[in-house]
Amino acid sequence: MRIFIKPLSVNQAWQGKRFKTDKYLRYEKEILSLLPNVPTEKPPFKFEIIFGFSNSLSDIDNPLKPLLDCIQKKYKINDRDIYELNVKKEIVKKGFEFIDLKIYSI
Repeated sequence: MRIFIKPLSVNQAWQGKRFKTDKYLRYEKEILSLLPNVPTEKPPFKFEIIFGFSNSLSDIDNPLKPLLDCIQKKYKINDRDIYELNVKKEIVKKGFEFIDLKIYSI
């Protein structure tokens, strides 16, 4: 299905400045330390992401922006160079949540 409307950016959807919460700052620090120091491919990029949620009510799109921002910070990848996203959701037991990430050049 294709609908003809200009996509709305997060920046256009919210007025005023957004501030990172303490929880986000802790998440950012932790994820930056967990991501391996690997050389990145050249743009454009394709990302394959699997989110392992312990709650089946979790929205698949909610963790995308914080994760993409951390990837950009760690690997100096600009969001505009991501041309394809394949995002999946898996349900796991509480305490076994995860993020599986693969980055490819296309």
